Amino acid sequence: MDKKQKLNESLANTMGVVVIVFSIIVSYFIYSQILGDPDNFIDGDPNNQPKEGHYLGTIYKGGKIIVLQISFMIILLTYAIERAFSLYRAKGKKSSKAFADTIKQHLSSDNLEMALDSCTTQKGAVANVVFKGLNSYMSESSLELRPEEKAYQIKRDLEEATHLEVPDLEKNMIIISTIASIATLVGLLGTVTGMIQAFSALAIAGTPDAVGLAGGISQALITTALGISTSAVAIVIYNFYTNIIDNITYAMDETNYAILNHYKQSLKPVEIEPTVPPLANESEEKEGNV
Repeated sequence: MDKKQKLNESLANTMGVVVIVFSIIVSYFIYSQILGDPDNFIDGDPNNQPKEGHYLGTIYKGGKIIVLQISFMIILLTYAIERAFSLYRAKGKKSSKAFADTIKQHLSSDNLEMALDSCTTQKGAVANVVFKGLNSYMSESSLELRPEEKAYQIKRDLEEATHLEVPDLEKNMIIISTIASIATLVGLLGTVTGMIQAFSALAIAGTPDAVGLAGGISQALITTALGISTSAVAIVIYNFYTNIIDNITYAMDETNYAILNHYKQSLKPVEIEPTVPPLANESEEKEGNV
């Protein structure tokens, strides 16, 4: 299990590096070839002002930091798609709540075989945990252990299976949350540096140019607009996936509790018939004779 976990971590790190490098290369191509297309500018010169209505040229004037903003968008899109496929597989065929209700119905009727068949049909993270828990339940029942020891073993197996599944559900979510946090900050950085350049050019010119200053400030604000939009989308995606993960983990906890509760109910305590002390019987007979 350690080797498999290390291999998964290595693949995840490699994928992260590949995604970052790929996104930067694609972003630079978009910035230079699409946004910086000469047709978007007056006289076909990217150093001139963009033509009216050519918003791609306006975005290009935001500066080289636009490359970083586009990279954030590509990385966000890549991991949003990756998480969508992963969580779809983790959810299984039916919803987590419906599957948990099915397992509880099988346990209430004491039909463990049907519960195992449901896990095989359902698949996904919750089904994996329940399948391992039921196998532990059936194997521990045949061992000569005290009921407390059997319950502890079943609980430990359920917790171990849960701990193996949860990291896969939350993988790469930190990247989405990081983009949601820093996209706006990078956009503000681009705005600040753009305004510094605009006012520096105004100071060098020596004469106030309201049109040029307004154009420079509007171009500087482009990075903030891109940063806010990227951050907003990232927050929505993060909260949406977090809600799915919470539903899956809640179904895990619900089924784990149902398995443990079924085992506890299967333990039938030995009933001891109450006996009346002989002294009490003798005293009652004496009182009756009197």
